[in-house]
Amino acid sequence: MSLSTPAPRRHLHTRTIHCEGFHRDDGLWDIEARIIDTKTHKTVEPFRGARDAGAHVHDMEVRMTLDRDMVVRDIEVSTNHAPYDPCFTVAPAFKSLIGAKVGGGWRRAVNEAVGGTKGCTHLKELLMPAATVAYQTMGSWPKEGDAKGEVKPVALPGKAAAKPYFLDGCKAWSSDSEVVAKLYPMHHVKRS
Repeated sequence: MSLSTPAPRRHLHTRTIHCEGFHRDDGLWDIEARIIDTKTHKTVEPFRGARDAGAHVHDMEVRMTLDRDMVVRDIEVSTNHAPYDPCFTVAPAFKSLIGAKVGGGWRRAVNEAVGGTKGCTHLKELLMPAATVAYQTMGSWPKEGDAKGEVKPVALPGKAAAKPYFLDGCKAWSSDSEVVAKLYPMHHVKRS
């Protein structure tokens, strides 16, 4: 299903966010994210002056290196294009995220480390889809031939399998859904 046909309009701005996840040879994980803003028309900026249509307003990148527990082991940011000189000075602040864990409390950790005047709004915002991509990269379905598509919930000896963090996070993963009934029957809840 697609969006409905829009009202007549003019395209003015494009923001592209591109994220990728990688499993490194040393066992760590790299999550890379990039944001690019462009205008479809010529502009005149207060510090950079005349800018052609399609010129990058912003072009910024993040690489987070995570361990299996989703703890940030390193982080690198790059401001390739930005409209103001201070934008190019924020990289050191992002190093304070080393040791933070992607998961519950991540948004708070990011805000404390690089929120407000300590960081860059765009790079800070980029850390949210990067976190989602970390989960998709590290917790995705098995590759063909690895596990025959079997779901193996985490269980400790003598204990029931732990409830996956994503259950009840959306409609598909609702505890009473058919998806949970099939993939995590031990956590399925029948509702009347």
